Amino acid sequence: MRIARIREKKQEDTIEVVDLKLLDPIIEKFKFTKGNMIPILQHTQNLYGFVPKEAFVKIAQETGLKLSDMYGVATFYAQFRLKPVGKYIIKVCHGTACHVQNSTAITEALQEELGVKDGETTEDNLFTLESVACLGCCSLAPVMMIGDETFGKLTDKSSREVIRKIREGEIGTPCKN
Repeated sequence: MRIARIREKKQEDTIEVVDLKLLDPIIEKFKFTKGNMIPILQHTQNLYGFVPKEAFVKIAQETGLKLSDMYGVATFYAQFRLKPVGKYIIKVCHGTACHVQNSTAITEALQEELGVKDGETTEDNLFTLESVACLGCCSLAPVMMIGDETFGKLTDKSSREVIRKIREGEIGTPCKN
């Protein structure tokens, strides 16, 4: 059995530089709007691809919204991300039809192929793997979506092949966060 070494991340590897001035138009637009928290968080995520810690602080300071309230909303709703995502977001369906058709094997194959767990992003920031409740493509079960492309009737082998083809540039368009 091989034991994988856990690489120690250097602090400079984990620091993301976020241009907070880009938030100014968003804050200005929604600052005095009732029920502004979710729209501000959504626009912030559209801007950066996720909601950075620094953005929470700036939004709180300039709008009067509480950090704890914003964090509560951002962690409650699955649409919000608190970490950067990969260029390609792989959504594996685990709804009833896909589950019955063994979507778990698809997720496990992708985890092995990518070297990440569910919800994580590859070191090269190319792929983020996510399990989702339903993609609405039951007749194609088991299914995954990458960006706007749907891949159905998957096996563990065919799901790995899709990833290899994306890496080789044969298929795929980057996801829009």
